[in-house]
Amino acid sequence: MPETRLDLDEALRAMLDDTRPLVATEPVAIAESLGRFAAEAVHAPINLPPFAASAMDGYALRAAELKGAPPFRLPLTGTSSAGHPLTERVPAGGCARIFTGAAIPEGLDTVAIQEDCERDGDWVVIKEAVASGDNVRPVGHDVAAGSRILPAGRRITPFDQGWLTACGLDRINVRCRAVVGIFSTGDELLDPGETPGPGQIFDANRVTVRALLSRLPVTVRDYGIAADDPDQIRQLLTQADRECDLIVTSGGVSVGDADWVKQVIDDIGHLRLWKLNLKPGKPVAYGRLARAAFFGLPGNPVSTIVTALLLVRPVLERLCGGHPAAPLAVPAILQGSLSHQPGREEFQRGTLASQDGQLTVSATGDQSSNRLASFALANCLIRIPKEQGDLTEGSNVTTLPFGGLL
Repeated sequence: MPETRLDLDEALRAMLDDTRPLVATEPVAIAESLGRFAAEAVHAPINLPPFAASAMDGYALRAAELKGAPPFRLPLTGTSSAGHPLTERVPAGGCARIFTGAAIPEGLDTVAIQEDCERDGDWVVIKEAVASGDNVRPVGHDVAAGSRILPAGRRITPFDQGWLTACGLDRINVRCRAVVGIFSTGDELLDPGETPGPGQIFDANRVTVRALLSRLPVTVRDYGIAADDPDQIRQLLTQADRECDLIVTSGGVSVGDADWVKQVIDDIGHLRLWKLNLKPGKPVAYGRLARAAFFGLPGNPVSTIVTALLLVRPVLERLCGGHPAAPLAVPAILQGSLSHQPGREEFQRGTLASQDGQLTVSATGDQSSNRLASFALANCLIRIPKEQGDLTEGSNVTTLPFGGLL
């Protein structure tokens, strides 16, 4: 196929346009829903709060019955506490002791906070003026019955779980987990615990990709390491295509004599994109087999991680029923200098910090694509536009914190 040299944003748009969300759904307990994608919009079955409630400890009363200027002396009738509402009607001109979260007794509409009141036996002295509705949470103040509390496609957060539970819901329909197959390629690769021979290294890419994918609602099938053998690679890809929704491989998509993955995909599937204007990560392949979508990531560890964060993650979010958004971009002042040759957009690993109320970022040393060590102190990527040349200290740069990419 002819070489395609798309910019990152163009390539991602094409991949997302090519991705159709899985249609299968399943009900799960709210407690088990964290990180899953809502299959449909969820509407509140009740008002929150379901009754008018006090926002403060104090005394509930009718504001209209306070005549003139404070202080006001009112007779006290009963107590309303959380879970134990006052059922006795408060006579005209009276008040009731009330605590935060407790139901406002029938007919009352205002709470005078206890710091502005003084107890005198069965009487209360209100020392400050109050207005109708003060310190009262009305019915539906948080959410009104019937209103949407979750849109379809939202990735469920701990805050959503709390809100859903507060509404009395115990289950929610979510998209089923996507099945993702992963394997690495290369005669030089070993699993930890094996004894390395001459020229062999341990396969960190597969472990890292599996860990990155674990943050998404997917089921990972690990097919191990494939030798630089087109028949073995074809066999693994064919098996994974039967069993998975997406296949992610590492290595074998460049132009070397032993880079068989791209050639096998060309034979049994269809490559839609190959090579990007991106550093690190230029030799990225994307396409389809009979059933599954396919990502062929570069073999260098840093390239694998960067392309997994910037490309695989949003595509998987779409596949799982979500609406991937652009990652959070944070401006910062560069500490030190950066070398950059115009032509390819580059993502260097950086450490973002706050100094004297200003965000600064510095690169984490040698940025070679084989150096996993460049991630050791990193908490962000530094995005360098393709038109940009070298950057000097004090330059304004854009960073992508890892918190918005994971």
